[in-house]
This record gives sequence, structure tokens and C-alpha cells, in this order.
Amino acid sequence: MKIKDIVFTQGVSAYFFDDQLAIKQGAVRDGTLYRGEAVTPGFHSIRMPGESVSIGILPEEGTIAFGDCCAVQYSGAGGRDPVFRADKYVPFLEEKIKPLLKGQEFSSFREVCQYIESLRVKGGGKLHTAIRYGLTQALLSVFATVRHKTMAEMIAEEYSLPIHSERVKILGQCGDARYENVDKMIIKQVDLLPHGLVNNVEEKFGPHGEKLKDYVSWVSDRILDVRNDPDYIPDIYLDVYGLPGMVFDNDISKILALLGELADRAQPFSLKVEGPVDAGGRAGQISVMKKLMEGVEREGIPVELVADEWCNTLEDIDVFSREGAAHMLQIKTPDLGGINASIEAVLLCQSRGVKAYLGGTCNETDISARVCTHVAMATHPDQILAKPGMGFDEGYMVVRNEMERIMALMERL
Repeated sequence: MKIKDIVFTQGVSAYFFDDQLAIKQGAVRDGTLYRGEAVTPGFHSIRMPGESVSIGILPEEGTIAFGDCCAVQYSGAGGRDPVFRADKYVPFLEEKIKPLLKGQEFSSFREVCQYIESLRVKGGGKLHTAIRYGLTQALLSVFATVRHKTMAEMIAEEYSLPIHSERVKILGQCGDARYENVDKMIIKQVDLLPHGLVNNVEEKFGPHGEKLKDYVSWVSDRILDVRNDPDYIPDIYLDVYGLPGMVFDNDISKILALLGELADRAQPFSLKVEGPVDAGGRAGQISVMKKLMEGVEREGIPVELVADEWCNTLEDIDVFSREGAAHMLQIKTPDLGGINASIEAVLLCQSRGVKAYLGGTCNETDISARVCTHVAMATHPDQILAKPGMGFDEGYMVVRNEMERIMALMERL
């Protein structure tokens, strides 16, 4: 495949960039806004509009395929790259990256991904994760188009994988509509719910975790009360953004006690908890998470711990999985850069007996979500995030429908 031309367009993503540290420190929510001063470098306000850059690659074969550069909602937090500003990076892509790719010929998707990973900006650093993410989406799509395959087939071919005919479990995320969207999830029988967006002590966690406990009780009771099918048994999944560790000063015994009570309140449904601590760095995060894992096993607490913060890159996934620092690792697709890294991260987790969650962010686009769904159908992680957006319906539609299309095509081949 030889690249004839490339186009770049500024766009929007499906949510916002939020200053996670400012929110954790008690920023006051006012409608859709947050009042207060931003504290994370790169933020001029606590909530900023999400942005994207669409990359269109035109090969000599005359087709065109797109990928979207986008970054996570909580950019700049937990060791992640800074906020991705489209007005800054479109000129950079035109001036610095387009000349390096235009006219180049590549024999495989993996080859061109290695080339993208090798590119360095002034000062020696890699390209922003959002740029690598968008470029490799477009390249995967164009290779699939040129070779008359689905993207899932292209991945399976290049990584010697079978195409799975079973649907991957989908996690819905409720955003701040933490009650209304649970009802939507139950009606549509999503596999895991509600995510919860437990990112503020005063509003959602409580001084001792009491608000979170009450919320879990409500979610469990609500499923039992309004489900139409008694065989509908979803998992309860919560993202708590390190608040237990922050509130309890990383006291393992207190965090374990909270996890135990949350698991009891979740019954009869299984419980997964993402991000119980944020230790401020990878080594510290692994150390605390391993202690929690040991405590959960020792005390027989029926909960699965999911790593997110400080588990951002393929190297991080390697270390976390080798150390056994969580039952499940979130592969936060934009944070890993190239989509090839997300593919390899799922396979790495599977090789080590660690559950893989092909996640991402509400702040993505329809294109990036569809590409990730093809990754899921080729690699078959334990679950995938319904994205983009925080309204649930739209993201669930994008991922679920793309999954059904892939399965239908596979059955005909």
C-alpha cells in the first residue's frame, strides 16, 4: 500500500477534557460546568470542550479511510500526555508528519505502526498519544479497505488470531446521570453497569464512603426491581478514581473493609472496582494494588480490582500484568498511542492470565469507537467500553451495532 495523500480536519469529540485533580480537590459543579481554578498544566478551565483531528489517508488504489486523533477526558492526569488541542496539532501534522508519510509504501499494518512509533518530535519524545492513535486507526482502515477485508480480519491475519463469533461483553457508563442512565442500561440489558463516575468525595463518595455504599445498594435493588428478564444478571462495575485511597490515606485495612461492604451490597451481582487508589506513580500504585489484591484474597472478598491510573502504556501493562497488581487491567486505548499497542496489550494480558478490559474514554469519536470494536472482535478481551459520550445510549449503539455487523459478516465468510 502506497500513500498518495493525507488530509487533516479539526473536529470535536463526544465529551470534555476535565481537570481530574481539581475535581478531586472539591471543584463545585454548576450545571454542566465546574467552578474554580484549574490546577493541571494545560487546562485554562476545569472543564474544556473535547477536540479531535480526523486523518484521511488516500492510497494509490483510490480509496480513502479515516482515523480520529482523540485523548482521554482526564488528560494530563496519572502520567498521561497533556490536553490535545486540535488548533495546535493540525499545523504540526501538515508540516511535520505529512511529508514523512506521503509517497511512502508499506507492506503490512504492523510495519507502518513500527514506523509511526519510531517517529520523534523535537526534543526526542514520541508523537502525542492522540496522534499515534488516530494515524494507526486510519492506516488499519486503509489496509483493510485496500485488501477488501474488515479491520477485524486484518488484525487477525497480521497477528495470527481467530475471528471470534461471540459478542464481547459491553460496559455502559452513566456519566453524571447516575440514576436515569442505570434504568436505560437495565432496559437494554447491558452486560456491566453503571461505571458510576465516582470522582468527588462530597457528592458521590461521602466522608467515609457512605454515599458510595448507598449508591451500590440502590443499583442492586434497582436491577432486581425493574428487570423484565430474571435471567438478566449483569455485573456491577464502579470507577472510583482513587477516592478510597485518598479518603482513607491508603490505609489497606480501611479500603478492604469498604470493598467488603460494597461487595455485600452489590449482591446478588458480582462487583468490579476500578481505581481504588491513586498512589501518584507507577511503582507506588503497583505496591498498594498488590497489597489490596493480597487482602482481598486473604479475606475472601468477592470483588475484582481493576487497574487504571498509572497503567497507561504497553510497558505499564507489561509491568502491572507481570506483578499481578490487579484482577483486570484497563487498556485505555488513547493512552497507549497506536491502536497496535492496544491489540498487543490485550494479547499480553491473556498470555499472563490477567483479564483485559478494552476501555478508552467518553471523550472519543464514533470512528475510534468502531475501530476499537474491530480490535475487540479480533482479540476478544473480557469486556469493552460503550463509547463515545456519557449519555450511554449513543456509545452503546455505536459499539453494539458494529459488533453485530462484524459477526454477521464473519458468518457469511
